[in-house]
Amino acid sequence: MIVQTAAPGEPHFIVTQIDHARMSGDLAVAFGNEQFARPEPWKLMMYVIAHHDEGWAEVDAAPARDPRTGLVYHLTRTPLADLMTTSRRSPDFNERHHPFCGILSSMHSWGLYNGRYGLSDKIFIDSIDPEQRPAVQAMLDAELSRQERLKQVLRDDPATAEWADAALLFQAYKLLQFFDTLALYFQTTHAAARTPSRFLNVPATRDRDVTLEVTPVAPDVATVAPWPFAPSRVEVRCPGKMLTPQPEDVDMSSLIAALPITEQRYTLIPA
Repeated sequence: MIVQTAAPGEPHFIVTQIDHARMSGDLAVAFGNEQFARPEPWKLMMYVIAHHDEGWAEVDAAPARDPRTGLVYHLTRTPLADLMTTSRRSPDFNERHHPFCGILSSMHSWGLYNGRYGLSDKIFIDSIDPEQRPAVQAMLDAELSRQERLKQVLRDDPATAEWADAALLFQAYKLLQFFDTLALYFQTTHAAARTPSRFLNVPATRDRDVTLEVTPVAPDVATVAPWPFAPSRVEVRCPGKMLTPQPEDVDMSSLIAALPITEQRYTLIPA
């Protein structure tokens, strides 16, 4: 799950990874204009962006209490065994939809442990306990094997052969990372604590990446420059629940299941 920051004494907005991914997809649907080209296969990209965290469904359905916070485990604090499970199941889910989706989802899983293929300086695998690292590395090696197997499936079909091109796949991967992190920008930090942020390596075309500046200008409203979307205003919403720190003996799954659903709405406008 995602646990949004909160002002002292205020409850935290918590979001399932599935709902996080759906919002990523809602942002992606609006992408594209004269300066930002929509790459192909666009419909398959829309699918994997909206479903890139599908492997979290069972983990988020049985949330555990983080003893350090009294809340559920935040994404980056998820126990490694659960994280590895989600890293495998999300590509499994997307591969069943289409090999192209399986490749991108697998790249997303592999990249989270390895600095997003060089796009980030956060190398998660370097922080993993040496005793646990062999199991993690085996899972990651299996994802690389999955990617090569599915690329060959694409190459074997003349209708999809060009989608196995390394440059096309990396462009699609970078877009997935952009929409993933743009959604997280809002979902991980409460409105009063958001600050201007730069999103690097956003593909404008197959051969050109740009840096986008996102600047909060009002609660849950931010400008984006340059503007990468088709409409002149983008509004998205994210369902979630409000949670306060809980004592040790609470049944977190039952508690969260009983909490009412609320939502946050976010608006993007040109600078």
